[in-house]
Amino acid sequence: MEGRALFLDRVVNIVDEGVDVAVRIGRMADSGHAAIRCGTVRRVVCASPAYVAEHGAPRAPADLAEHRVVAVPHSGASEWRFGRDRDVAVTVTPRLACNVNEAAISAAIDGWGVTRVLSYQVAEALRDGRLVVLLEDFEPAPLPIHVVHVEGRGAAAKVRSFVDFAVERLRADPLIN
Repeated sequence: MEGRALFLDRVVNIVDEGVDVAVRIGRMADSGHAAIRCGTVRRVVCASPAYVAEHGAPRAPADLAEHRVVAVPHSGASEWRFGRDRDVAVTVTPRLACNVNEAAISAAIDGWGVTRVLSYQVAEALRDGRLVVLLEDFEPAPLPIHVVHVEGRGAAAKVRSFVDFAVERLRADPLIN
């Protein structure tokens, strides 16, 4: 049987759905599965330089009420949480709601408003200046990244090989801390 890859933006039950290996971003619930931590990723608020030039940059999370927000529902479209030491919740009313992060990122690049996504998703746009990070001092703690699999050390050789490969590549990725 040939391997296949599923790219889903939701948590799957790897046993019920027949998945050998998963990459999970976020806090891990105790599942009894083997989980190898590979790094972390940031949640960043960003906008295009043109948007910031026209509308200014929010100085604090509460300032988002005065900005056009481009949101993705699964990323907390109605409430964005900020702060490492002190948890701050801000209710945002999206001007544009997208069903995938890529659409929200494109809209932000095009100057539609401010969006919040994971840092690796906008790394290229940040690097080449199409987006800038906002509210960096208010970012919540980074999210952990784990490679998860069911069978632990008793896993099939092909699963162990893929886990080793995935962990090595993720740890070497400069977009992951």
